[in-house]
Amino acid sequence: MLIFIDESGIHKDVDHSTFVLVYLEVENYNQLEKEVEKIEKELKIDYFHWKETVWNIKKKFMERMLGLDFKVKIAVIKNPINPARELERVLIHMIIEKNIRNIYIDGKKPKWYERKIKKILRDKGISVRKLKMVKGNQYAGVRLADMVAGLSRSYFDKKNLKKISEYYQKLQKKIIVIVE
Repeated sequence: MLIFIDESGIHKDVDHSTFVLVYLEVENYNQLEKEVEKIEKELKIDYFHWKETVWNIKKKFMERMLGLDFKVKIAVIKNPINPARELERVLIHMIIEKNIRNIYIDGKKPKWYERKIKKILRDKGISVRKLKMVKGNQYAGVRLADMVAGLSRSYFDKKNLKKISEYYQKLQKKIIVIVE
């Protein structure tokens, strides 16, 4: 099992923060990656990033991505928060599987962030060598996690609900657990 982690909004003083863990339960991750790259190529984008993408592209990307086979866990925390404390509190309850091959986290994070996650993994008996900090353009799963984080935060912050609700309803079918 591969886990991709992305979060949205933890730097804000208002609204919500969402920590998103995307658990890809696909027979062939390489196939998923090819599908994501194909979608991005058809949309004429280098790679998907929620914050940097215009609505029409987001919409087309979500329509295609939400048709793929994956499961997701979402934690929603009201801002303002202490990111270090909340990260530890949330991930303890969300990373419960034992057959984890790798955990990929989007972006360059501060050392405290990496140390917190490593502590959680060690406490659960999971090798910290499985943890990798990566850039969004390196892994399709990270881009999928970014889409889920952006969509979820928009939904919980009630931003553009008329546009977002349809896609969030499709996402709900893929949610294993939601922690608030």
